[in-house]
Amino acid sequence: MTRTMKATLLGASALFLATGASAGEVHVLNWKGYGADEPFATKAFEERTGDKVVNDFFNSEQEMLTKLRTNPGLYDVVMINAAFMRQALDESLVQPIDTSKIENYKDLNPEQASSTMLNKDGKTYGVPWTWGLTTIAVNDKAFDTLPTSLKEMWKEEHKGRVTIRDDAVEAIQLGALATGQNINDIKDMAAVEQALSDLLPNVRTFWSSENDWNQMVASNQIDLGTYWSGSAGRAKAQFNLPVSLAVPEEGAVGWLDSFAIPVGSDNVEGAETFINYMISPEFYSEWDQTVGAPVSASQRALAALPEDSFNRKVMGSPEIAERVQFQQPITDAQRESYLQTWQKLKVNAN
Repeated sequence: MTRTMKATLLGASALFLATGASAGEVHVLNWKGYGADEPFATKAFEERTGDKVVNDFFNSEQEMLTKLRTNPGLYDVVMINAAFMRQALDESLVQPIDTSKIENYKDLNPEQASSTMLNKDGKTYGVPWTWGLTTIAVNDKAFDTLPTSLKEMWKEEHKGRVTIRDDAVEAIQLGALATGQNINDIKDMAAVEQALSDLLPNVRTFWSSENDWNQMVASNQIDLGTYWSGSAGRAKAQFNLPVSLAVPEEGAVGWLDSFAIPVGSDNVEGAETFINYMISPEFYSEWDQTVGAPVSASQRALAALPEDSFNRKVMGSPEIAERVQFQQPITDAQRESYLQTWQKLKVNAN
Protein backbone atom coordinates (compact mmCIF):
# COMPACT_ATOMS: atom_id res chain seq x y z
CA MET A 1 0.00 0.00 0.00
CA THR A 2 1.36 3.41 -0.91
CA ARG A 3 2.39 5.53 2.07
CA THR A 4 0.57 8.91 2.03
CA MET A 5 1.92 12.33 2.85
CA LYS A 6 0.14 14.57 5.37
CA ALA A 7 2.26 17.71 5.41
CA THR A 8 1.63 21.13 3.92
CA LEU A 9 4.51 23.58 3.85
CA LEU A 10 3.75 26.82 5.65
CA GLY A 11 6.57 29.03 4.43
CA ALA A 12 9.73 30.50 5.89
CA SER A 13 8.90 30.61 9.59
CA ALA A 14 6.95 27.39 10.03
CA LEU A 15 7.92 23.99 8.75
CA PHE A 16 4.81 21.90 8.37
CA LEU A 17 1.22 21.39 9.46
CA ALA A 18 -0.37 17.97 9.71
CA THR A 19 -3.59 17.75 7.72
CA GLY A 20 -5.04 14.35 8.60
CA ALA A 21 -5.23 10.97 6.83
CA SER A 22 -3.18 7.97 7.91
CA ALA A 23 0.46 8.28 8.90
CA GLY A 24 3.14 7.05 6.56
CA GLU A 25 6.89 6.49 6.69
CA VAL A 26 9.90 8.19 5.15
CA HIS A 27 12.80 5.77 4.78
CA VAL A 28 16.14 7.58 4.84
CA LEU A 29 19.58 6.18 3.94
CA ASN A 30 22.50 8.19 5.31
CA TRP A 31 25.66 8.09 7.42
CA LYS A 32 24.88 7.33 11.07
CA GLY A 33 24.98 10.44 13.26
CA TYR A 34 24.75 12.75 10.28
CA GLY A 35 21.85 15.10 10.90
CA ALA A 36 18.95 13.10 9.54
CA ASP A 37 18.85 10.77 12.54
CA GLU A 38 19.25 13.41 15.25
CA PRO A 39 16.49 12.84 17.84
CA PHE A 40 15.43 16.49 17.77
CA ALA A 41 15.09 16.35 13.98
CA THR A 42 13.09 13.15 13.71
CA LYS A 43 10.83 14.28 16.58
CA ALA A 44 10.15 17.67 14.97
CA PHE A 45 9.48 16.15 11.56
CA GLU A 46 7.19 13.45 12.90
CA GLU A 47 5.23 15.84 15.11
CA ARG A 48 4.61 18.23 12.25
CA THR A 49 3.81 15.70 9.56
CA GLY A 50 2.65 12.50 11.22
CA ASP A 51 5.10 10.60 9.02
CA LYS A 52 7.58 8.38 10.85
CA VAL A 53 11.27 8.65 9.89
CA VAL A 54 12.91 5.25 9.44
CA ASN A 55 16.68 5.55 9.25
CA ASP A 56 19.13 3.11 7.71
CA PHE A 57 22.87 3.66 7.49
CA PHE A 58 25.95 3.01 5.37
CA ASN A 59 29.67 3.13 6.16
CA SER A 60 30.94 4.00 2.68
CA GLU A 61 29.64 5.38 -0.59
CA GLN A 62 30.06 1.97 -2.18
CA GLU A 63 27.88 0.41 0.51
CA MET A 64 25.30 3.13 -0.11
CA LEU A 65 25.18 2.28 -3.81
CA THR A 66 24.95 -1.44 -3.03
CA LYS A 67 21.98 -0.85 -0.72
CA LEU A 68 20.19 1.11 -3.44
CA ARG A 69 20.86 -1.66 -5.98
CA THR A 70 19.74 -4.52 -3.75
CA ASN A 71 16.73 -2.84 -2.09
CA PRO A 72 14.74 -1.21 -4.91
CA GLY A 73 11.74 0.67 -3.58
CA LEU A 74 12.83 0.54 0.07
CA TYR A 75 14.23 4.05 0.43
CA ASP A 76 12.56 7.43 -0.08
CA VAL A 77 15.58 9.66 0.58
CA VAL A 78 19.28 8.95 0.17
CA MET A 79 22.23 11.16 1.02
CA ILE A 80 24.75 11.11 -1.85
CA ASN A 81 28.13 12.81 -2.08
CA ALA A 82 27.88 14.78 -5.33
CA ALA A 83 31.03 13.10 -6.65
CA PHE A 84 29.16 9.76 -6.58
CA MET A 85 25.96 10.99 -8.22
CA ARG A 86 27.19 10.10 -11.71
CA GLN A 87 27.42 6.44 -10.74
CA ALA A 88 23.91 6.53 -9.27
CA LEU A 89 22.63 8.13 -12.47
CA ASP A 90 24.45 5.70 -14.75
CA GLU A 91 22.74 2.83 -12.91
CA SER A 92 19.34 4.60 -12.81
CA LEU A 93 19.24 4.43 -9.02
CA VAL A 94 17.75 7.90 -8.46
CA GLN A 95 14.91 9.85 -10.07
CA PRO A 96 14.41 13.49 -11.07
CA ILE A 97 13.26 15.85 -8.33
CA ASP A 98 10.54 18.47 -8.80
CA THR A 99 12.28 21.32 -6.99
CA SER A 100 9.16 23.50 -7.22
CA LYS A 101 7.75 21.29 -4.44
CA ILE A 102 10.72 22.04 -2.17
CA GLU A 103 10.06 25.53 -0.79
CA ASN A 104 13.54 26.05 0.66
CA TYR A 105 15.27 25.12 -2.59
CA LYS A 106 15.23 28.78 -3.64
CA ASP A 107 17.58 29.63 -0.76
CA LEU A 108 20.37 27.32 -1.88
CA ASN A 109 23.75 28.54 -3.08
CA PRO A 110 23.12 28.98 -6.84
CA GLU A 111 26.51 27.58 -7.83
CA GLN A 112 25.93 24.41 -5.82
CA ALA A 113 22.31 24.07 -6.92
CA SER A 114 23.35 24.27 -10.58
CA SER A 115 26.26 21.85 -10.22
CA THR A 116 26.62 19.57 -13.23
CA MET A 117 27.20 16.73 -10.77
CA LEU A 118 23.62 17.05 -9.51
CA ASN A 119 21.83 18.06 -12.71
CA LYS A 120 21.56 16.28 -16.04
CA ASP A 121 19.65 17.07 -19.24
CA GLY A 122 17.79 19.91 -17.56
CA LYS A 123 16.64 17.77 -14.64
CA THR A 124 17.70 17.93 -11.00
CA TYR A 125 18.67 14.68 -9.31
CA GLY A 126 20.31 15.97 -6.15
CA VAL A 127 19.42 18.79 -3.76
CA PRO A 128 22.59 20.30 -2.22
CA TRP A 129 22.51 19.90 1.56
CA THR A 130 25.89 20.51 3.16
CA TRP A 131 29.50 20.92 2.19
CA GLY A 132 32.70 20.63 4.11
CA LEU A 133 36.32 19.64 4.13
CA THR A 134 38.48 16.60 4.62
CA THR A 135 41.50 18.16 6.27
CA ILE A 136 43.58 17.97 9.45
CA ALA A 137 42.08 17.80 12.91
CA VAL A 138 44.36 17.85 15.93
CA ASN A 139 44.34 16.77 19.54
CA ASP A 140 44.64 20.11 21.33
CA LYS A 141 46.75 18.44 24.04
CA ALA A 142 49.51 17.86 21.48
CA PHE A 143 49.67 21.39 20.02
CA ASP A 144 50.12 24.89 21.39
CA THR A 145 49.32 26.35 17.96
CA LEU A 146 47.59 24.77 14.99
CA PRO A 147 49.87 23.26 12.33
CA THR A 148 49.97 25.13 9.05
CA SER A 149 51.19 22.30 6.82
CA LEU A 150 50.06 18.79 5.95
CA LYS A 151 53.68 17.76 6.41
CA GLU A 152 53.09 17.88 10.17
CA MET A 153 51.60 14.39 9.85
CA TRP A 154 54.90 13.10 8.49
CA LYS A 155 57.09 14.37 11.35
CA GLU A 156 59.01 11.83 13.40
CA GLU A 157 57.61 13.25 16.66
CA HIS A 158 54.15 12.00 15.69
CA LYS A 159 55.20 8.43 14.88
CA GLY A 160 52.45 6.06 15.94
CA ARG A 161 50.13 8.96 16.78
CA VAL A 162 48.58 9.76 13.39
CA THR A 163 45.30 8.46 12.00
CA ILE A 164 43.74 8.60 8.54
CA ARG A 165 40.56 7.11 7.16
CA ASP A 166 40.92 3.72 5.54
CA ASP A 167 39.52 4.92 2.23
CA ALA A 168 41.50 4.61 -0.99
CA VAL A 169 40.13 7.75 -2.65
CA GLU A 170 40.71 9.94 0.42
CA ALA A 171 44.21 8.52 0.86
CA ILE A 172 45.22 9.17 -2.74
CA GLN A 173 43.79 12.69 -2.60
CA LEU A 174 45.70 13.32 0.63
CA GLY A 175 48.88 12.24 -1.15
CA ALA A 176 48.07 14.53 -4.06
CA LEU A 177 47.69 17.54 -1.76
CA ALA A 178 50.89 16.68 0.09
CA THR A 179 52.81 16.62 -3.19
CA GLY A 180 51.32 19.89 -4.47
CA GLN A 181 48.99 18.32 -7.03
CA ASN A 182 45.38 18.78 -8.07
CA ILE A 183 43.27 16.01 -6.53
CA ASN A 184 41.16 15.82 -9.69
CA ASP A 185 44.10 15.73 -12.11
CA ILE A 186 46.97 13.79 -10.59
CA LYS A 187 49.98 13.88 -12.92
CA ASP A 188 52.60 12.19 -10.76
CA MET A 189 51.13 9.11 -9.08
CA ALA A 190 54.60 7.87 -8.17
CA ALA A 191 55.08 10.92 -5.97
CA VAL A 192 51.72 10.27 -4.31
CA GLU A 193 52.66 6.65 -3.62
CA GLN A 194 56.00 7.66 -2.14
CA ALA A 195 54.38 10.28 0.10
CA LEU A 196 51.84 7.79 1.44
CA SER A 197 54.51 5.14 1.88
CA ASP A 198 56.51 7.60 3.98
CA LEU A 199 53.43 8.50 6.03
CA LEU A 200 52.21 5.00 6.91
CA PRO A 201 54.88 4.31 9.59
CA ASN A 202 53.44 7.25 11.52
CA VAL A 203 49.88 5.89 11.36
CA ARG A 204 48.70 4.31 14.58
CA THR A 205 45.54 2.94 13.05
CA PHE A 206 42.89 3.73 10.46
CA TRP A 207 39.46 5.12 11.27
CA SER A 208 36.16 4.44 9.54
CA SER A 209 33.63 6.30 11.70
CA GLU A 210 33.38 9.41 13.83
CA ASN A 211 33.22 7.20 16.90
CA ASP A 212 36.60 5.66 16.01
CA TRP A 213 38.27 9.05 15.72
CA ASN A 214 36.65 10.52 18.81
CA GLN A 215 37.53 7.55 20.99
CA MET A 216 41.19 7.81 19.99
CA VAL A 217 41.26 11.49 20.97
CA ALA A 218 39.35 10.88 24.18
CA SER A 219 41.94 8.27 25.24
CA ASN A 220 44.82 10.49 24.02
CA GLN A 221 46.08 7.90 21.53
CA ILE A 222 46.62 10.31 18.64
CA ASP A 223 48.08 13.76 17.99
CA LEU A 224 46.42 14.47 14.66
CA GLY A 225 44.87 12.99 11.57
CA THR A 226 42.59 13.56 8.65
CA TYR A 227 38.99 14.29 9.59
CA TRP A 228 35.81 15.81 8.26
CA SER A 229 35.13 19.42 9.22
CA GLY A 230 31.61 18.77 10.47
CA SER A 231 32.78 15.81 12.53
CA ALA A 232 35.47 17.90 14.17
CA GLY A 233 32.83 20.47 15.06
CA ARG A 234 30.60 17.80 16.59
CA ALA A 235 33.52 16.35 18.57
CA LYS A 236 34.02 19.68 20.30
CA ALA A 237 30.41 20.88 20.55
CA GLN A 238 28.65 17.64 21.45
CA PHE A 239 31.33 15.62 23.24
CA ASN A 240 33.56 18.38 24.61
CA LEU A 241 36.66 16.75 23.16
CA PRO A 242 39.96 18.63 22.68
CA VAL A 243 39.68 18.76 18.88
CA SER A 244 40.50 21.64 16.54
CA LEU A 245 40.38 21.84 12.76
CA ALA A 246 43.29 23.11 10.67
CA VAL A 247 43.24 24.01 6.99
CA PRO A 248 46.88 23.67 5.87
CA GLU A 249 48.65 25.73 3.27
CA GLU A 250 48.67 22.79 0.84
CA GLY A 251 44.88 22.88 0.81
CA ALA A 252 41.98 20.63 1.73
CA VAL A 253 39.60 18.28 -0.05
CA GLY A 254 36.14 19.78 -0.42
CA TRP A 255 32.98 17.72 -0.74
CA LEU A 256 29.33 18.49 -1.42
CA ASP A 257 26.62 16.25 0.01
CA SER A 258 23.15 16.14 -1.47
CA PHE A 259 19.80 14.47 -0.96
CA ALA A 260 18.25 12.40 -3.73
CA ILE A 261 15.07 10.38 -4.17
CA PRO A 262 15.70 6.75 -5.19
CA VAL A 263 13.85 5.19 -8.09
CA GLY A 264 10.85 3.29 -6.75
CA SER A 265 10.27 5.52 -3.70
CA ASP A 266 6.83 4.80 -2.27
CA ASN A 267 6.54 8.22 -0.63
CA VAL A 268 7.87 10.90 -2.97
CA GLU A 269 5.81 13.62 -1.27
CA GLY A 270 7.22 12.63 2.09
CA ALA A 271 10.72 12.65 0.61
CA GLU A 272 10.26 16.16 -0.78
CA THR A 273 9.02 17.44 2.58
CA PHE A 274 11.84 15.74 4.46
CA ILE A 275 14.45 17.25 2.13
CA ASN A 276 12.79 20.64 2.55
CA TYR A 277 13.16 20.30 6.33
CA MET A 278 16.80 19.22 6.05
CA ILE A 279 17.73 22.42 4.17
CA SER A 280 15.69 24.73 6.40
CA PRO A 281 17.22 27.32 8.76
CA GLU A 282 15.12 25.83 11.59
CA PHE A 283 16.78 22.44 11.31
CA TYR A 284 20.26 23.69 10.47
CA SER A 285 20.58 26.24 13.28
CA GLU A 286 19.75 23.67 15.93
CA TRP A 287 21.98 21.03 14.33
CA ASP A 288 24.96 23.37 14.08
CA GLN A 289 24.65 24.99 17.49
CA THR A 290 23.72 21.99 19.62
CA VAL A 291 25.48 19.16 17.79
CA GLY A 292 27.95 20.56 15.27
CA ALA A 293 27.50 20.45 11.49
CA PRO A 294 29.18 20.99 8.13
CA VAL A 295 28.36 24.13 6.16
CA SER A 296 24.79 24.43 4.92
CA ALA A 297 24.18 24.75 1.18
CA SER A 298 21.34 27.10 2.10
CA GLN A 299 22.39 30.72 2.15
CA ARG A 300 19.45 31.61 4.38
CA ALA A 301 20.26 28.82 6.83
CA LEU A 302 23.89 29.91 7.00
CA ALA A 303 22.90 33.54 7.54
CA ALA A 304 20.79 32.45 10.53
CA LEU A 305 23.94 31.44 12.43
CA PRO A 306 25.75 33.91 14.72
CA GLU A 307 28.27 36.02 12.80
CA ASP A 308 31.18 34.62 14.80
CA SER A 309 30.21 30.98 14.26
CA PHE A 310 32.85 28.71 12.74
CA ASN A 311 30.78 27.92 9.66
CA ARG A 312 30.36 31.62 8.86
CA LYS A 313 33.59 33.20 10.07
CA VAL A 314 36.12 30.48 9.19
CA MET A 315 34.49 28.28 6.56
CA GLY A 316 33.10 31.37 4.86
CA SER A 317 36.51 33.02 4.67
CA PRO A 318 37.73 33.80 1.12
CA GLU A 319 41.25 32.82 2.23
CA ILE A 320 40.06 29.34 3.20
CA ALA A 321 37.97 29.04 0.03
CA GLU A 322 41.07 29.55 -2.09
CA ARG A 323 42.68 26.45 -0.56
CA VAL A 324 39.78 24.07 -1.17
CA GLN A 325 39.82 21.57 -4.04
CA PHE A 326 36.32 20.16 -4.49
CA GLN A 327 36.03 16.49 -5.40
CA GLN A 328 34.91 15.72 -8.92
CA PRO A 329 33.53 12.34 -10.06
CA ILE A 330 36.05 9.63 -10.82
CA THR A 331 35.58 6.66 -13.09
CA ASP A 332 35.24 3.07 -11.92
CA ALA A 333 38.64 2.39 -13.48
CA GLN A 334 40.23 5.21 -11.46
CA ARG A 335 38.56 4.04 -8.28
CA GLU A 336 39.82 0.49 -8.84
CA SER A 337 43.31 1.79 -9.55
CA TYR A 338 43.28 3.85 -6.35
CA LEU A 339 42.09 0.83 -4.38
CA GLN A 340 44.85 -1.40 -5.74
CA THR A 341 47.48 1.24 -5.00
CA TRP A 342 46.21 1.76 -1.47
CA GLN A 343 46.05 -1.94 -0.70
CA LYS A 344 49.58 -2.43 -2.00
CA LEU A 345 50.86 0.40 0.17
CA LYS A 346 49.23 -1.00 3.30
CA VAL A 347 50.60 -4.50 2.68
CA ASN A 348 54.12 -3.16 2.14
CA ALA A 349 53.90 -1.10 5.32
CA ASN A 350 53.29 -4.19 7.47
